[in-house]
Amino acid sequence: MDHTRAIRARRISRAFGDVVALDGVDLDVPAGQVHGLVGPNGAGKTTLLGLLLGLAVPDGGELEILGTPVGRRLVPADVAGFVDGPGLYSSLTARQNLTAVARLRGCAGSADDALDQVGLADVADDKVRGFSLGMRQRLGLAAALITGPRLLVLDEPANGLDPAAKQHVHRVVHDLAAGGCTVVLSSHRMDDVAAVCSEVTLLARGRTVFSGPIAKLAAESGDLDYRVVTSDPVRARMVAARNPGLRVTGPGDALKVHGPVQAMDDLVATLVRHDIAVRELAPIVSPLESAFLALTEDAS
Repeated sequence: MDHTRAIRARRISRAFGDVVALDGVDLDVPAGQVHGLVGPNGAGKTTLLGLLLGLAVPDGGELEILGTPVGRRLVPADVAGFVDGPGLYSSLTARQNLTAVARLRGCAGSADDALDQVGLADVADDKVRGFSLGMRQRLGLAAALITGPRLLVLDEPANGLDPAAKQHVHRVVHDLAAGGCTVVLSSHRMDDVAAVCSEVTLLARGRTVFSGPIAKLAAESGDLDYRVVTSDPVRARMVAARNPGLRVTGPGDALKVHGPVQAMDDLVATLVRHDIAVRELAPIVSPLESAFLALTEDAS
């Protein structure tokens, strides 16, 4: 058994009748890492998260969680989280929900501490039926935290959160990983993944099409479309058009330039040499999202 890895999966498969949800998936997650699980709808993310939580067992392959081989046996007790949204009692208050979880799981965690950790201390005695989607997501996170997990599995934890609440949840996840907890989370937003994850696994049609560091995934993006705003758009367009590695499109003062990163670096240097100030330069689609689209389209 490898205790340096929280998760080790080899050739994991899972089918529902004629529908193959997972088709030979491999997954390695070191202990103490925040690992992102991304992919289009129907890629198999929810199924894989369910296996990690013990909601189902794989049809084939090898799965090891926290050093324990998982087959027809349940996953270790120190795994917590939610998939397809947290399961909550709407007629109970936030504190009562967490107290019930603590009793069911036989843990001594403090409901008030968990609520404070996710920023819900002020609504501890409010009934959950009045909670927004974002508040329910945070309460689901608190319900997982109260058990003191070594592995935390979260399905779209930032769903429904406003920017301030999202940053709060990101800090909680970072702090958990710093304390040795392993976190696996799914998200449809690449900016959320980039904000909290050190590595990512990209699924498409039940198969792994990429697994590795965030920076390596970004490098898979290839050529990108950039928005370029300068002090002299007419001259800037002429300069950019003379670069054979770039394609300039779109009318107006803001240029749309398509090309590789190196060619864009060369363009900036050339603009500066021509005394043209670069006031804005940004990819229209982020490198991570571009790589996501390219890899998932290749797999379809």
